[in-house]
Amino acid sequence: MTYFQAVVIALVQGVTELFPVSSLGHSVLIPAWFGGSWQAMVTQSSQASSESSFYLAYIVALHCATALALTWFFRADWVRIIRGFLRSLPASVQWSLRDRRLRLSVLDKDERLAWMIIFATIPVGLTGVALEHTFRVLFAKPSVAAVLLFVNGLILLGAEALRRSAARRKQADAAARAGRPAQASAPAGPPWDTAARGYGYGGVSQNPGYPGTPGYPAAPGYGYPGVPRNPSYPGEPGTPGYPVEVPSVSVPLHGMGQSASHRRPSGGRVATDVAAAERSDERIARLSYADGIWIGAAQILALLAGISRSGVTMAGGLWRGLDHEDAARFAFLLATPVILAAGVLKVPSLFGPAGAHIHGQVVLGVIVCGIAAYLSVRFLVRWFQTRTLTPFAIYCLAFGALSILRFL
Repeated sequence: MTYFQAVVIALVQGVTELFPVSSLGHSVLIPAWFGGSWQAMVTQSSQASSESSFYLAYIVALHCATALALTWFFRADWVRIIRGFLRSLPASVQWSLRDRRLRLSVLDKDERLAWMIIFATIPVGLTGVALEHTFRVLFAKPSVAAVLLFVNGLILLGAEALRRSAARRKQADAAARAGRPAQASAPAGPPWDTAARGYGYGGVSQNPGYPGTPGYPAAPGYGYPGVPRNPSYPGEPGTPGYPVEVPSVSVPLHGMGQSASHRRPSGGRVATDVAAAERSDERIARLSYADGIWIGAAQILALLAGISRSGVTMAGGLWRGLDHEDAARFAFLLATPVILAAGVLKVPSLFGPAGAHIHGQVVLGVIVCGIAAYLSVRFLVRWFQTRTLTPFAIYCLAFGALSILRFL
């Protein structure tokens, strides 16, 4: 592998791992389009084990770079989620041992989201360990990757069609309820708010880790105490309960002791973006655990070269009622532990015969891929605030069709 090849593949991996266009498919198709020594790398990877294939060892290193870029960008979010898990774990273990069945102590959105990510990661983790080699040998071929990339485009278009259909049904339901009394159509609170006040199960007191809790969510609406309600969120619990998105408004954040306008940026995001991420987590956490598992299980399809991990996960999120912004965020959060675990599991191959002569290329590729992945996630987080999967679906259909003509 030359240094030029290393840089090209690193750029492709860094961008396509997060864009809903399949990094594995591109890592097969791009070298195949170049031909010659490029295509020989793909041919070797579809036959050899990961311990002897230098191309697979290199892709493993790039996966680690992508996971680290994701972790850095979402570092403030992961701190909240991990703290939530550490708060929930002791009580959950105690309750489960006492009742001799799985019981979770979930008192806020961070604790619930932590468990949801864990449950959603289990199916793809088990499948990847058991069938990764089989999928790679059978499907890591240009002709198959081309067909699956085309299928990926169809999946994205199908997800958009389902979302539009659901939006029309929701509008029709809202119109049908327009003449009913307000109380009859009042939406329910978040799934963990089964008590009249505070979080958690019935009879559980409010979470002491949230200063100002009496207004959250016992006060009318979600949002933050003293912040004007936002009329642009119809149908949300406590409608309209989210704070108005005005940059000049200082929004008190949970337990931080600072206004949003004075919080330090995190992961290249301004404070208003971090606050928006917390509100997104609030909406994601309203999913049932079953929905989270189904969305996470969709990542199994990404073991096939040509099917995008972020694409199918976003499609699953849209299917279960999330909007594009929340579906993209959930997809990136779910992808981080999976990509990182897959990379770490295979890292020893870099120190064996497969990585013996590409250490320089690996160092350069990791840097290039990490930067590309970081810029990609920054772009996509903003893209899906207002835009859809349709352009990526068109790209997959076009590139997939051209590749089918080329390799079939």
